[in-house]
Amino acid sequence: MSLFGDGLDAAVQKAFTRPAPKSAPAQMRYLVKQLKGTKAVAQMLRVSQRTVERYVKDQIKKPRPELAARLEREVKARWQPQIRAKAKKKAASTGGIVIDTRARMGYTAPIGSTDQDRIRHLTVALPPVYAARLFDAQEAGATDQQLQDIAAEALKEVYFQDGGRRAGSLEEVRFTDIEHLEFDL
Repeated sequence: MSLFGDGLDAAVQKAFTRPAPKSAPAQMRYLVKQLKGTKAVAQMLRVSQRTVERYVKDQIKKPRPELAARLEREVKARWQPQIRAKAKKKAASTGGIVIDTRARMGYTAPIGSTDQDRIRHLTVALPPVYAARLFDAQEAGATDQQLQDIAAEALKEVYFQDGGRRAGSLEEVRFTDIEHLEFDL
């Protein structure tokens, strides 16, 4: 489970204009239409082609839990690609992204300052530059740690340094022990 990647996906999914198909047969029909055939869907979901055909014809209605999870994940990943792209573009160019997190945060600073890690609950609006960096890194297949580093850098500049108005000698922000993380566009 990718905490940051899933959080970014959930934020983009809030922009959807129509709900994704809910039932397994409807989800299966959608995937068959998207991938242009039952064979490709069967390979992707790691089931037989005949099983896919039976879902499409409503002969099977309730998948086992692991198949249901894969099915839902694949449908959501392909649902409304233009809306998804438009939401990402808006966040990266004008809107920015809001991060709401409860995590242990600390920083590296000169001797004599209180740089002790502590649990903080922050809701911070990040500028479009950081939204663009997060989405670009996610598209490029960045790991959760790389996304976390980008978010930590953004929190350093926006929250701790307040855009250069304070804590100018702050070197690095540590962002660990994440209890809650949510993004919003």
